[in-house]
Amino acid sequence: MEVTLRQLRAFIAVLECGSFSDAADSMHLSQAALSGLIKELESRLGVRLLDRSTRKVSVSVVGAAFEPLVRRVLANLDGALESVENLRELRRGVVRVAAPETLSCTMLPQLIASYSSRFPGVDVRFEDVPIEEVISGLYSGKSDIGFGPSGVEVDDSIEVQGLFTDPLWVALRPDDILSSQESVSWRDLHDKTLISYMPNLRANVLSHIPAKVHPHDIMPVHRVNTALAMLHVRPGYVICPSMARNLVQGFGLVFVPVTQPTVTWQVTMFFRHRELLSPAVESFLDFTLGLGGDWHTARPG
Repeated sequence: MEVTLRQLRAFIAVLECGSFSDAADSMHLSQAALSGLIKELESRLGVRLLDRSTRKVSVSVVGAAFEPLVRRVLANLDGALESVENLRELRRGVVRVAAPETLSCTMLPQLIASYSSRFPGVDVRFEDVPIEEVISGLYSGKSDIGFGPSGVEVDDSIEVQGLFTDPLWVALRPDDILSSQESVSWRDLHDKTLISYMPNLRANVLSHIPAKVHPHDIMPVHRVNTALAMLHVRPGYVICPSMARNLVQGFGLVFVPVTQPTVTWQVTMFFRHRELLSPAVESFLDFTLGLGGDWHTARPG
C-alpha cells in the first residue's frame, strides 16, 4: 500500500484542527473516512503518529518529527501546481525570441513591447543574431521562436509561417542627385556602389532584377548599421526593407522606393511544432499571427 496525498493532508488537518471531527469537516469527509486515512498512513509507516484519548488528540514523538517533512512535501506539490496554473493563465513563463539585425532594429522591439503590455507576467528574452544562428538556436532548443527572411532552408522539425511582405527601398545620401526623386529605378543605381549587409543578396534581390541593371560595384559588410554608417560618410546606396525607414532616417539619410521592378522581402516566423511549445510560447506565437494585416502596430514608421 502506497502513501497517498490524501493521507498526508488528513494528518496535517488533524494537527491543525486539534480534533478528528473538525479535521473531517475541513476536508469535507466523514469522521470515519478521515480516521481511516490516518489508520492507513500509520499502517503503511508502521508507527503511531497520533495519540488518541477520549478528550483530545495529540501528536506522538514520531509524528512530531514526521510533520515538517510532510509539510515540505505538500508545500512543494502546491508550488508545482501553482506554477502550472500560472503558466496556463500566462502569469509566468519565458519566451526566447531570436532575429537578425534588420528585424531587431525595426519590427521586434515594438512587437515584444505590444505583447508584454498584454501579458506582463511572461518574460520575453530577445537575442539579435545572424539568421544562421536563429535557425541553429531553434534546432538546439536555445530559442523558441525565430524571425527572418523567407527562403531559409529548414528541416521538418521547424514550421515556417510567412507574416507579411515588405518592398525594398533605397537609402541615399542627401547630396545624392537621386535623393530628390519620389522613387528610383534599379537602372538609376547601376553605376553606384551598393553597400550591402544582406548575406543572401543574390537570392533575395539580384535574382529578381535584370542582370543588365545589377550593381557594378558591391561593398559587403555584416550589419545594417555598419552599411548605413558607411553611406553617411561616402557615396553609394543601401538597400533595406521599407520597415527600416526610422532607422535609415536616424543616420540622416533619404529613403525612397526602388521600382522597375519592385522587389519585395517577406518576413517569416520559424518555430518548432506546436505540441512542443509551452503555453507562454504558444501565446506569443498566436499574438504575432493574430496581428494579421495590422502590422503597423509592430512596424515603427
